[in-house]
Amino acid sequence: MFYTFAFLSFGQNLSKILITRPIHRMISQVKPLIGVCQLTCKDDKDANLVMSSSLIERAANKGAQMVFLPECFDYVAESKHKTLELSETLDGATVQHYSELARKHGIWLSLGGMHEKGPRDDPGRLHNTHIVLNNSGDIVACYRKTHLFDVDIAGKLKLQETDYAIPGRSVSAPVSTPIGKLGMAVCYDIRFPELSLLLRQMGAEILTYPSAFTETTGKAHWEVLLRARAIENQCYVIAAAQTGRHNDKRASYGHAMVVDPWGRVVACCHESGADVALAEIDLECVQQVRTEMPIMQHRRTDLYGRLPPDTQTDDATTDEDVYMFGDHAVTAAQVFYKTRSSFAFVNRKPVLPGHVLVASLRRVERLKDLTRSEVADMFATVQLLERTLTPYHNATSATIAIQDGPDAGQTVKHVHVHILPRRPGDFEQNDDVYEKLEKHDREEEEEEAVTKKWRSDAEMEEEAQLLKRLFM
Repeated sequence: MFYTFAFLSFGQNLSKILITRPIHRMISQVKPLIGVCQLTCKDDKDANLVMSSSLIERAANKGAQMVFLPECFDYVAESKHKTLELSETLDGATVQHYSELARKHGIWLSLGGMHEKGPRDDPGRLHNTHIVLNNSGDIVACYRKTHLFDVDIAGKLKLQETDYAIPGRSVSAPVSTPIGKLGMAVCYDIRFPELSLLLRQMGAEILTYPSAFTETTGKAHWEVLLRARAIENQCYVIAAAQTGRHNDKRASYGHAMVVDPWGRVVACCHESGADVALAEIDLECVQQVRTEMPIMQHRRTDLYGRLPPDTQTDDATTDEDVYMFGDHAVTAAQVFYKTRSSFAFVNRKPVLPGHVLVASLRRVERLKDLTRSEVADMFATVQLLERTLTPYHNATSATIAIQDGPDAGQTVKHVHVHILPRRPGDFEQNDDVYEKLEKHDREEEEEEAVTKKWRSDAEMEEEAQLLKRLFM
């Protein structure tokens, strides 16, 4: 009989080995080791970086392949003004420093919640952004916190995250890492089980909740929420945490933690202060738990439905990948967004600036040929793209059109949706857009061919690269 072990770190010098449970089989491979960090960040970004760097180095020296930092790993400021003043873009100095650390130690990093500077048209707010870096220091995934923490507990706690933060618009699909498929969330997201269920549906083996839980809510709910998310989704849960007093107004609960798919706490930073706990990630355990208790197969989606995957997939595309749009090949470099069932790409001959297309990944001719889940995915994708692209192009409205069949103007035998940002006066008569849509991609229209030529691959790829950044 063989046993699995979990390694816990309590402070800097004391380690303890816990026997977790017997396994009646040989261990087939070395299990990856991770480090989950606990920090006490303040408004001194340089000091916070030194503190994080030392924990990352300690974990790397112990053999960790990936290290997890908590929400607000960059800083915790005392005022809204200071919070906004210290914020940076994703290509700023903070991310560059951590990219260098990832390269130096050859490890992956989860940067649990950076204060990312907001868009130019909303300078009074920012994003709370969870970033994953690979061991080359490249950003491989970003998730902007979707659930913002507004709470007022009489006499104990009042925080209004919506005063300075912009809620994220999409879920980032699980990203493939050396320790498994990682589902990304941030802090308050843990109270919304729909998000973790969606990530599990999309293939997550590990859920991450980098946090800065308050002392009040942490004592009451922290561990029970983490264990619940692990049990109901049969995933590892990794939760880096802020701890201790940050300033006169704010203190955090700490207890950075790793929970296995059976709901056992296999690593935890119990003491206050900066620390890192180490744990092995056993994906065979994930599969064993899911096989012995196949709860996803037992779900009654006929009664309460299935969450639609309104998100990008983790399948990284390369410039050699090709998507078929009817009989036409669309290169991956021209695709700027992808979900499990749909992909969005730039137009070779746009009717208006910003005119893009969304098509089903499965090549079918008509809308009626799609499954209900494919239809839900396609139109959820259209909704997300429209609400992002319309303001991006300084438009006031959008035309969303589907040409379902040849008599409706469909020339490519593949169901697809047109999204066209609209501005006042872009057509003499508003409904002229439909005539232009019917003719825009027909080479036999001589007048159209003279006035509007097909775009080059280079032009299309340049636009796609710009649009991709909107959905990172």
